[in-house]
Amino acid sequence: MSRYFGSSYKFGALGGLFSLVSFTVLAWMYGDPSNLNLVFGYLIVPIAVYLSIKFFKDYSNDGMLSFSEGMTVGFVAYLLLGLISGLGIWLILSLVPDLFLTIQESKLAVLADSKALILEQVGEKSYESTLASVQNMSPFDVALNDAIWKIVPGLFFTIIISIILRKTH
Repeated sequence: MSRYFGSSYKFGALGGLFSLVSFTVLAWMYGDPSNLNLVFGYLIVPIAVYLSIKFFKDYSNDGMLSFSEGMTVGFVAYLLLGLISGLGIWLILSLVPDLFLTIQESKLAVLADSKALILEQVGEKSYESTLASVQNMSPFDVALNDAIWKIVPGLFFTIIISIILRKTH
């Protein structure tokens, strides 16, 4: 069973660590790293999934890959990447509350700047609900959002990469 997960663990963990480094560097450069880190996630997730599946195919499975093997290896990689990223961001935001407040203030400012457009498109009740949600968010909410936006695209990328790299017989 370890042959299935050896490359998944390595590239999932490496991707999660890269995501944390990205979050830290972006926080230092821009103040609110939450949105830009999601963009970075769209780059690192497919790379980590591709490398984990490719390494499994080439070095653990004699150049063969079924769709289900690709999906299994990719699942472990993107899930581990998302969990490491989410837990790391939660830990960072818990240890550096000023960074969390900067993120929250940034999101409140975006809401205030877009108030007229939001009211026009979805109404006052939805705007007030969103405002209350942002005002009551916690570091865990930011971290959970980051993890989800790495895991969900990971499934999509895993399906495509597993089909492309599939080779049986």
